[in-house]
Amino acid sequence: MSEAPDNPAVRQFSGIVPLELVAREGGLSVMQGILDGRLPGAAMARTLNFWLTRVEEGLIVFSGVPTTDHLNPLGTIHGGWAATIMDSALACAVMTTLAPGEGYTTVEFKLNLTRPILPGMDELSCEGRVLHRGKTIATSESFLRDASGKLLAHGTETCAIFPIEKLMR
Repeated sequence: MSEAPDNPAVRQFSGIVPLELVAREGGLSVMQGILDGRLPGAAMARTLNFWLTRVEEGLIVFSGVPTTDHLNPLGTIHGGWAATIMDSALACAVMTTLAPGEGYTTVEFKLNLTRPILPGMDELSCEGRVLHRGKTIATSESFLRDASGKLLAHGTETCAIFPIEKLMR
């Protein structure tokens, strides 16, 4: 089974980015810092074997390789693996639009799994893109594809935007 390529985005340490830093730098800078290895990535991304590969304003790409550790009892990759990488892409795409002082949280997300994800599939790619960014609401879409570009799942998400102080309790 494929392993994550040897690059800083994969070797990134995991942890929590201090909210004071997010408040000061804004979302795009923080996401770029995670990609560059300057800031920690999410611990669960290491557990689920996916990593950040591209960051632009309004656009995020994660790549990953599900392993036998992610199988459901029927022998296919559990839908929770797809949901997690897709929620990450959907939410982080919105995060790239945050100005200093802004925070966000997911309000809801919906996924459609269009094909089974099977053990032994090579690297998968999940692109998240912002569709709408208002003052208090943002929406995004994502697509999970195999190495040949075949669609495995697609989804949408709504995020609430608010002053980051609401997270700093």
